Amino acid sequence: MSTSAPQEVTVRVDASQWRGMLPHAWTYIGYDECNYTTSPEGEALLNRIGAFQEQPYYVRCHHLFCTGNRHGFYKWGSTNVYLEDPEGEPIYDWTEIDLILDTIRAAGLKPFVELGFMPRDLADPRFYDAAGDGGRLEQYQRSGWASPPRVYSRWYDLVRALVEHLVERHGAAEVASWYFELWNEPDIRYYWKGTLQEYCTLYDYTAAAVKDALPEGRVGGPGTTHPMPGNNAAQWLDGFCAHCTSGTNAVSGEVGTPLDFVSFHLKGGGYRADPLNRPQAPPSVRRMLQGLLTGYEILSRYPGLTALECVISECDPDGWAAGGAWDNACLNFRNTEYYASFVAAAFTRLLHLAAQRAWDVKLLTWAFVFVGERCFEGTRALSTQGIDKAILNLLRMGALLGHRQLALESSGERDPLAEEGLWDGGDGPDVWGLAAQSGDGALQVLLYSHHDDWERPERSTVTLELEGLPPEAAAARVEHYRIDGQHSNAWAEWLRQGRPRYPAGGQREAILSRAGLELLEPPRELPLEEGALALKLEMPAHSVSLLRIVPQRAPAEG
Repeated sequence: MSTSAPQEVTVRVDASQWRGMLPHAWTYIGYDECNYTTSPEGEALLNRIGAFQEQPYYVRCHHLFCTGNRHGFYKWGSTNVYLEDPEGEPIYDWTEIDLILDTIRAAGLKPFVELGFMPRDLADPRFYDAAGDGGRLEQYQRSGWASPPRVYSRWYDLVRALVEHLVERHGAAEVASWYFELWNEPDIRYYWKGTLQEYCTLYDYTAAAVKDALPEGRVGGPGTTHPMPGNNAAQWLDGFCAHCTSGTNAVSGEVGTPLDFVSFHLKGGGYRADPLNRPQAPPSVRRMLQGLLTGYEILSRYPGLTALECVISECDPDGWAAGGAWDNACLNFRNTEYYASFVAAAFTRLLHLAAQRAWDVKLLTWAFVFVGERCFEGTRALSTQGIDKAILNLLRMGALLGHRQLALESSGERDPLAEEGLWDGGDGPDVWGLAAQSGDGALQVLLYSHHDDWERPERSTVTLELEGLPPEAAAARVEHYRIDGQHSNAWAEWLRQGRPRYPAGGQREAILSRAGLELLEPPRELPLEEGALALKLEMPAHSVSLLRIVPQRAPAEG
């Protein structure tokens, strides 16, 4: 496509045409390093999220049951929740888990409790030789944490004791609003050394423990990787669903196991370390949609499972959150507006597919902070050295949306599922979005422009036509927030400041000044004609706009 002239796009929103409720299904985040929760940087980020959230965010993290020094580092954390004394008797220590969950709750967020991984003293000796580890935990950190338990009943006791402790500390009603998910990505050997059947057995003991401690507690799984037709992840998801609906429960001996929600993961692509920094294909929105449809097809084989809540407990453009641009230059997109436009496009389309099937789907962004990293390292993070990235401003936009969905049509919509190849083709960017109304009568229109190719330069001239506004309104106040290469994007200012690895003083202040959600232009008050309004806006290929339209009533006469 020629870049000499922008593509012309018309977007129509009818404020009189409700499309039902708009679930804010994106208020979920997660990260590997559970101990980062209580770091100054992690706690500060949780508090910033708590300050803008319109409903509580859920927080999921790995390693809550692991053994170590209770200090987080890339892809590792520990709490020492379970140890055994010299006589082999269990010792429960809730200290670190309490610090983590209390920090989440103090910020106004809620725990999404991932039950994993295996404590050192419970690890199956087939996969972990404690005697040969010499007290250094090297073998444990290599494989022991990913093993099944050597005694399933002790795992049951641990989970039940934890849930009982949480109920005592936080109250039954509060804990019943949380999630309890067993493990993470058991379909890959890195995370689970056992078999599918051993995982299902562990799930039986886990579900029994949660329900025995709190009958109304929500328990689910399996948190498997991206399903595609016939792949290993799809086979694991299918096997888990079959077990829960018609398999023999390892605890009760009866048919079936309680399942309150189903979980699996979606990723748009993946990258490995490449010091040569060779070009690689960008992430794919289409691949994420295909994965969701594959998951739905699997669940639909089993009675009642598509009626359950489905949590995509990692939903991201790519894998390897701890990798950065120094590992592979392709990962620099996580610093930029591309990350925001990709997530806006993927989440909007995933939720659209789910709504077409009356399927309750939640989407979790696996990103947080990495303590000690260089500024704009390129890790999958919401903030770097306390400086918020453009992706966090997308979540701020989401918090401004109302809960009543309105009709929106766009001539610039490009359906990724209609593309023949895995990666987006030669057409222009996909320009689409969401329209909503809040209880105060204000309208919000979130528009994204996205192309999977991060090099595409096209711009779009968008005419936004609104109708159905209150006929008694004479004018409307319009606020236009924008994420692009120059707005709500601290990375751009970091470049202008010379790419400092550890900015301080005036440099840091300048970068921080561009880290929040910014207006594209000052607010305007525009006249309405019979409840209608038309606006023009230019959108770069990778950008997100949020327009807030507040009808203004004419002053009363006399």
